[in-house]
Amino acid sequence: MFLSTRRYTLRALFTALFLSASSLPSFADRITVFAAASLGGALDDVAAAFTKETGHETVLSYAGSSVLARQITLGAPADVFLSASTDWMDVVEDAGLLPKDSRRDFAGNRIVLVAPASTSSPAEIPASAEAFQSALEGGKLAMALVDSIPAGQYGKAALVALGLWKGVEPHLVQTDNVRAALALVALGEARLGIVYATDALAEPKVRKVATLPSSTHAPITYPGAVMVNGDVKTATTFLEFLLAPTAQDILTDHGFLPAAKVVR
Repeated sequence: MFLSTRRYTLRALFTALFLSASSLPSFADRITVFAAASLGGALDDVAAAFTKETGHETVLSYAGSSVLARQITLGAPADVFLSASTDWMDVVEDAGLLPKDSRRDFAGNRIVLVAPASTSSPAEIPASAEAFQSALEGGKLAMALVDSIPAGQYGKAALVALGLWKGVEPHLVQTDNVRAALALVALGEARLGIVYATDALAEPKVRKVATLPSSTHAPITYPGAVMVNGDVKTATTFLEFLLAPTAQDILTDHGFLPAAKVVR
């Protein structure tokens, strides 16, 4: 009787352990995600939700899209690339580093003119180069690198279209990524800045002056893709999660345009 009871107890214990294990993900992997600096904050929340839902972990590496694209083409071990520019994703794709049809647009954004929160002027985009120079009050305009970083490229295109570029170019200070440009404005080191709308929303020490018209620059589209030399299976799971309602709601809460509204 004692042995029978003991066997029953052990059987119940093993059954409980099996059921407990079967309720967990069948495997848990860690992937490395190379992501545009402007995704910082929002993507941290997405990654946490991804881990909670799937058990998979993510290592997030943030930098300018151009820097990340170059690193990937030189062999950096990324599983996923999330770019703020279709052009830099094109570079990676042209290098043969994306599985066929793995590329997806997952978010959009806007660019805005910002000023330190402690200031009250300007209240709108200056109408002329002279007015813009006056609004700078002898200070600087902070932007990400205008020839290589997407936020800087979009910003320059907008200023050119508005007839403001030549007047403000001498007052420009350029940074390696858009978050660094935002920091200069937040610290009062730059009088004005051009950053993404999501950056302005995330930094209480700056205020949004105005949104630059979308007609003055190319659509701001964030494409994502898995890397052919990475963990394709888990990376694909992450990219699918990024397009699912949970992640899209997180991105929208941080000010990004949802994938459904991205215009190419």
